[in-house]
Amino acid sequence: MECPYCSHTTHRVTDKRNSPEGIRRRRECLKCQKRFTTYEKIDKGEIWVIKKDGARQKFNIEKIGIGVTRAFEKRPVSQEKIKKMVNEIEEQIRRKGKKEIKSFKIGELIIKKIKRLDNIAYIRFASVYKDFQDVKDFKKEIGGIK
Repeated sequence: MECPYCSHTTHRVTDKRNSPEGIRRRRECLKCQKRFTTYEKIDKGEIWVIKKDGARQKFNIEKIGIGVTRAFEKRPVSQEKIKKMVNEIEEQIRRKGKKEIKSFKIGELIIKKIKRLDNIAYIRFASVYKDFQDVKDFKKEIGGIK
C-alpha cells in the first residue's frame, strides 16, 4: 500500500477500529510522517442478476435502496427501518449462496418486506414492479391488502 502523499510503501498502523464500512485503520507514513485512513472490507463475492430479457447485471444493493427509499417517501417509516430492511434483503440473497438470481426473485423479496411495513409504500412499489397500466390494476392490488 502506498502513502497517498508521497507514494512511499512503508507505514505503521497507529489505530484500528471496527466500523460499519469494515475495519478502519489510521496509518502513518514512515517517510513523510503524514497520516491517512484505510478501510478493510470483506469481499462478499459477485452476484449476477438475470433480467427479464436475459441480460446479466451485477447485483447492486444501492439500486434496491434507491427504489425502496422512493416507495417510502413522505411515509412515517424511519430511515433506520428502511436501511435495516434493505440489509435484510441483501442477507437473504447472499445466504442462498448462488452466483446468479433472477430479478423477479429479488422483486418478490422486496415487495414482501415493504408490505409488512407500510401499505402505501407497498402500492407505490407494486405499481412500478408489477407495471400497472391503469386504475383497475391499482384497485385490484388495493383489494388484496388485508
